[in-house]
Amino acid sequence: MSSVGLAEEALIGFLIFVVIIIFLSGLHILKEWERAIVLTLGRFAGVKGPGIIFVMPIISRIQKISTRIQAVAFKTEASFTQDNVPVNIDAIMYFQIVDPKKAVLNIENYITGTNLSAQTTIREVVGTYTFDEVLSEREKIGGAAREIIDEKTEHWGVKVSSVEIRDVQVPQSLQEAMSRQASAERERRSRVTLALAEVEAAQKMVEASNQYTTNPIAFQLRWMNILYEIGLEGKGTLMMIPIEAMQAGSIGGPITTMGLKSVADGTEKPKQSS
Repeated sequence: MSSVGLAEEALIGFLIFVVIIIFLSGLHILKEWERAIVLTLGRFAGVKGPGIIFVMPIISRIQKISTRIQAVAFKTEASFTQDNVPVNIDAIMYFQIVDPKKAVLNIENYITGTNLSAQTTIREVVGTYTFDEVLSEREKIGGAAREIIDEKTEHWGVKVSSVEIRDVQVPQSLQEAMSRQASAERERRSRVTLALAEVEAAQKMVEASNQYTTNPIAFQLRWMNILYEIGLEGKGTLMMIPIEAMQAGSIGGPITTMGLKSVADGTEKPKQSS
């Protein structure tokens, strides 16, 4: 075989090798959640995937898009509530590509666009609520923001599933004022509770006094029970005696002052005067 024949075979073999490499470069494997936007000579040629796909090498290009739910955290600074309170909102947004064609052809970067849209929307929504509502109705604010963002991103093939407010930050001076307000509120509740207890106790005392008025014997028995309890303690030095108990014959005759002091001190029993 001449040298020319060998050169031709080598050239043919090299060309076949190049063709195989070019052909293999057109094969792509896409995961289950991936889609490929195919552009042939710069024009949209379709959406392919998942699995093994083939596109014409050199003249065609692909751009992969993930259809899984993505989470983006963002913050909005110096947002003002309806009552002009400055707050910083820390939120997180969950979204998903539902139309890969729109996500590639209608916007340069759908992630950046969705993020910026979420920030401006949160500012708008917070401005329609008072500061107390922003603190207590985060879920409601997140739902309202999600509807607005989803409407804006619909033309980009993006579906916003939820917007959650993680934290609401306020200036330090406002935090101190809120702390003082909470302390004052707790003090007010405490005083109201004590006042209600006093009212209830007074009502019960009035009811008890009405029963003692209509039944003097019950009052004397109550007094004797108090006397007995003080005598058991052995620490009493002063005793109050009902007027009815001082009258002769009420509980067996008059009671002397000495006898009362002895009972209060726990040294001896009451003595009756002769």
